Amino acid sequence: MTKTLYISDLDGTLLNSSSRVSPETAKLISGLGKRGAMITVATARTAATADPLLKDCDIRIPAVVTTGAALWDFDRRRYIDPVFIDGEEYRRIIALFRSEGYMSFVYELQPDGMMRVFHTPQLNAAEQLFYEQRKDLHLKHFQLNGVPADADRVMLIFGTGPRQMIERIAARLREDCDCSVSCYPDIFNPEVALIELFAPGVNKAAAIRRLAAQTGADRVVVFGDNLNDLPMMREADLSVAVANALPEVRAEAKLVIGGNDDNAVARFIEYDFEKA
Repeated sequence: MTKTLYISDLDGTLLNSSSRVSPETAKLISGLGKRGAMITVATARTAATADPLLKDCDIRIPAVVTTGAALWDFDRRRYIDPVFIDGEEYRRIIALFRSEGYMSFVYELQPDGMMRVFHTPQLNAAEQLFYEQRKDLHLKHFQLNGVPADADRVMLIFGTGPRQMIERIAARLREDCDCSVSCYPDIFNPEVALIELFAPGVNKAAAIRRLAAQTGADRVVVFGDNLNDLPMMREADLSVAVANALPEVRAEAKLVIGGNDDNAVARFIEYDFEKA
């Protein structure tokens, strides 16, 4: 019998347009998990936001978080196998940001599992919204007037702002640095872009390969909607785009299903699992 691992992106895919897991999706995923279906998520979010969003889903497989820079163990509530940016590379990236007149958020994972996020006190409009939505999270602490205590424990450098500026910075970073660069439009505002920088080789595709090996899966089905999902969709045995996905994502997917407001991911997993 084929052993399938189902992996869904969160924002715009498993989450509805209110950025929540619907009660129907939570019920379906929890029930399928109890019946033996291997279901998890792969997200650009850290555990600080992914964990509470999925609290009703009873997911039993570690999640790919921070675009593959770590896995998250829901049961033990800890990061697994974090991958850090080299300290010298981190300093080179920050210098390039400053040369562009921009300062990013810097994520330092402390040994106790707390994620500390650093930035200057000045935030642009997109950054301010990002901060306001996350400032009270239990697993993440923002510090808007400091720098990481340990440059060798930086897991993510993140920025958001006007799309043209962010895409220009991303192009420079791809030319001048060895880091892994992910740059994509905000699904809620196409005039805003997001940029994420990780250690070389970090992406969702590498993470799902590792997770498939750990779970013993011999088939991987992934679901996505945005450009940063393409690497893992290309890695999967079956790539599935939701109807609201970007045109580039729908074009590359082997299958397009309903939208993220239709519980389409959970319903497809139920159908696929039951026909196996």
